[in-house]
Amino acid sequence: MGDIKVYFSDYFDIDEDVIESYGAVNISLINDLPLFIDPFLLFNSTDSEYQKIHHEMIDYLLFLQRQSEKHPKLPSGMRKAWYSFSEIKQTWLGFSLSGNAGRGMGSDFAVGLHAGLNSIFKDFGSQTVTKGRHMEKLCLISSRVGRDKISDFTANFAKKYLLEYTQSFAKQYLSADQCQEFSVAKAYFNWDTKTWASQKYYLPSFNGDYVLLTPKAMLTRDDTFINRNDMIHNLQQIAPSIPDDALRFELETYFRDVLSKKKKEMSRTEKDSAATRLIKEHPELIDYYIRYKEDNEAQATSISREKVREVELLFNTQISQLISLLNAKTEFYDIIPDAHDEAKKRVIFLKKVIEDQDGYRLFYSNGQPIKREADLQVIYRLVWYGSPLDVNREVNNGRGPVDYKISYGSKNSTLVEFKLASNSKLKQNLAKQVDIYKAASSTERAIKVILFFSEAEEKKIFEILNELKLAGNDDIVLIDARNDNKTSASNVKLSQ
Repeated sequence: MGDIKVYFSDYFDIDEDVIESYGAVNISLINDLPLFIDPFLLFNSTDSEYQKIHHEMIDYLLFLQRQSEKHPKLPSGMRKAWYSFSEIKQTWLGFSLSGNAGRGMGSDFAVGLHAGLNSIFKDFGSQTVTKGRHMEKLCLISSRVGRDKISDFTANFAKKYLLEYTQSFAKQYLSADQCQEFSVAKAYFNWDTKTWASQKYYLPSFNGDYVLLTPKAMLTRDDTFINRNDMIHNLQQIAPSIPDDALRFELETYFRDVLSKKKKEMSRTEKDSAATRLIKEHPELIDYYIRYKEDNEAQATSISREKVREVELLFNTQISQLISLLNAKTEFYDIIPDAHDEAKKRVIFLKKVIEDQDGYRLFYSNGQPIKREADLQVIYRLVWYGSPLDVNREVNNGRGPVDYKISYGSKNSTLVEFKLASNSKLKQNLAKQVDIYKAASSTERAIKVILFFSEAEEKKIFEILNELKLAGNDDIVLIDARNDNKTSASNVKLSQ
């Protein structure tokens, strides 16, 4: 991709195949890729080092459980010393739509974990239904503990392994001027002193911080193999394994009354709430669900491998091809001064490449168009990075959802927002911003880019724009990414 740097391989001038053969993900050093560590993959792994990480995490939870018995009310000092975990941002993996700084776990996680260890986690070390002990049990109990917090917690225990894994890579493949010795805080837990200890490592250096590589084998996306939504939607699969006749009868009643008789009357939210109440009344269902997942553990590896492959295809291979197309066929990456005009030109370049240069293909995975707006926003951020214009997330300023701020100097900026036509709130989003798009001379000028993948989506957009009297507005750009109305641009080789 020439001088346009996006990935670890670009910044450290190393062949992607070397990273691939090492088993790591070729991370972007511009924006987090939507992958995270799944503790079940560590539990289920045949790799003794992965299993060791899981054992250490469980040992730590048992340690906290013993402490929670001594301190039913969580003291502030104890929370800071033993319950506070930050996101390991140096992996460049997670859920950030701008850069690699996530929100971390916060005090809610600490309070929820402490409360759980005093209640439903009380038998954590002496379970009889499940084969092993699982950190994910916490997310089955509390809706406030999601995949990001489970992953962040797990990553803190995988940190020492990742530091050593990356250090080995750096010593083997990188030059001295690409690396630095870093003193890494909270590298591991010292069981003798009961404190988190620092340690020095020789690591890749980027913008004054170290970078961590992560093995694909411990990663997934979407959700952990054991998760709350999956449990609620799989109650019917769990039922046959429950030996308790009374509990099985209650489950059968739930299936009959909630899933059958009231199917047309109850929303999905109401059904989920009914399932949640049932689980709260019978917390033993959690252990039966976990056992069900353990009995189907082979799925975890195959599912995660496929998910990682999808992310690599979309965010590495296809984005690299899109950047190459933009660089070769347009002036997208040339230096230009006016932020609004140039942001608009770049959107038109992107439109041209997608519609006329086979670029539309790069927004499909396994023949299906991308379905997540968050994925589109990450793609947008990665593609724009090579431009001399500064691209950053702009916090919600009353206009509605968060936008990207494109600037060339402090007083030369504009806002750009990418949306999918399939977004159910597209009309609501546009309606809130009608005045902005009608005021062509406004300093609040913004560009809205809407991607559509079907004739029905195209029709939907035009109906919305006509209704809001925004049809023909220069700052609303529609991009046709349909795959059923294109003639292949045979002179474009996407593999280059």
